[in-house]
Amino acid sequence: MTESGSGFWAKLKRPSAKYSLLALLSVGFVAGVFFWGGFNTAMEATNTLEFCIGCHEMKDNVYQEYKKTIHYTNRTGVRAYCSDCHVPKDWGHKMMRKIAASKELYGKVMGTISTPEKFEAKRLELANNEWTRMKASDSRECRNCHSFSAMDIEKQKARASKMHKIGQEDKQTCIDCHKGIAHHKPKNMPEEEDE
Repeated sequence: MTESGSGFWAKLKRPSAKYSLLALLSVGFVAGVFFWGGFNTAMEATNTLEFCIGCHEMKDNVYQEYKKTIHYTNRTGVRAYCSDCHVPKDWGHKMMRKIAASKELYGKVMGTISTPEKFEAKRLELANNEWTRMKASDSRECRNCHSFSAMDIEKQKARASKMHKIGQEDKQTCIDCHKGIAHHKPKNMPEEEDE
């Protein structure tokens, strides 16, 4: 190792003669707060509707479908945005989802769903990925707004009431029955068994 290289590391390891430990800790704390605030702001910016439909692949395909669903317009005026269904609320799961979603950037760069035809060709694969994720989390994001414990099953329509009772008994999760609730089902989707 060169003299200048070892001198650099030695300076980093040596206590500061110029600044007190309190001053160094204070500067580190303030820098950490700014870093964390910037990082959190960036993470929240990626959860906005504007960010989600910022590319034409989403804006021209799934966003147009979503605008025709009950999650977009309904009698109560409550609207679920992309991140409400696709991004966990708690920090740990949110970071894991953001990391996993980064592979979608590769698809954007490579143009794997850049046309409506390419999107439709990949729709089943994309839907299966999302359904598998939702099933593995027991439809955690659905349950942020909907839960069996908050449902008054007796006030539901007869078929919904019956199916929700069965779902509870069989320990099913939302996505087991509600595929296609916010986006079209893939045309080439295999038929599911009727109950």
